[in-house]
Amino acid sequence: MNIYHLSHIDLDGYGCQYLAHKCFNEQHNYKLSSYNANYGPEVKARLEEIITAIKREKFLGSNKKNIILITDLNLTTKEARWLEIEAIEVGAKIQLLDHHSSGEKTAQKYIWYMLDTTRSATLITYDWLKKHYDFDKEGEYTQIVKAINAIDIWINEDELFEFGKVGLGMISGAREINRTLFPAEDRALKLSLIHAMKEHLGKENAHILLDNNLHQIKKAFFKQKEDNTKDNLVALYVTKLLSLDKQRLTIDYRGYKGLLGYSLGNTSILGNTFLVENPDYDFYMDLNFRGNFSLRSNNKLDVAKMADEIGNGGGHPNASGGKIKEYKDSFVYSDIKKFVQDYIDEKTA
Repeated sequence: MNIYHLSHIDLDGYGCQYLAHKCFNEQHNYKLSSYNANYGPEVKARLEEIITAIKREKFLGSNKKNIILITDLNLTTKEARWLEIEAIEVGAKIQLLDHHSSGEKTAQKYIWYMLDTTRSATLITYDWLKKHYDFDKEGEYTQIVKAINAIDIWINEDELFEFGKVGLGMISGAREINRTLFPAEDRALKLSLIHAMKEHLGKENAHILLDNNLHQIKKAFFKQKEDNTKDNLVALYVTKLLSLDKQRLTIDYRGYKGLLGYSLGNTSILGNTFLVENPDYDFYMDLNFRGNFSLRSNNKLDVAKMADEIGNGGGHPNASGGKIKEYKDSFVYSDIKKFVQDYIDEKTA
């Protein structure tokens, strides 16, 4: 069975995915594919990705059953109607588990829309997995579920409330990996943090201990061989991701080969490290959601001239920046790359 799981991007949303990973990845007859979205248009964009993935599997001859699992996200009636039509067409079942009262109108219309405003989505998902998939017979995950539930629906008298508060900040502050560019790796970081959170439960002053240890927990995730500062470890980790996936990220400017990052930040370290490790590339470009970009080169291209031509910017021959005023942001990297490449081609025609 193929399970396509879409969830929110906060502690509660990733808590649902943490449980799903523990449930389904330990059972060989299930294949779990995970997606994340914030509220708004991104929800529809990710659902479209899921429908496309199911169609691709069917085209390749798969006859496995498909379930679209949505947690900690509410759908509008329009979105739900669209999803049900698409799911029927591809032969997939839908199960939505949520606790936001804004979905009440939609929940009344669709049997697959389970709404319970008294529990967090993590607790709803936990109970659903226990009921339908015989999950957690030993009760290993009850305390982490309780902690996430306490902070998400704000039960401040709960003994795990303060512990959950640390976890809440831990996930919201985990911005080291851009989730648009590298969604799987970003998700892996956040699920590893929740697992570390779980391992602290039961210890004396667990909330303080988790807060104290968070720096080392993150370093452990990013550490490859030798120890270093956390910032350097993150830079090396992300640079490795860029290098491994550089074909997907490649753009062209006047015959020069470049790599396009998205909201990665730390441009000097990332850009220069990537260019040194990939001497076949002439420039590095990092763009953010507002259309601001940074450029780096390693004596192969005057990026100050490039910035001036494509973004009314400037700077130094090896370090410059500007802004694409016409930029239209997207939740899908391939759309971002296409926009930038088309824009560059138009400016240099």
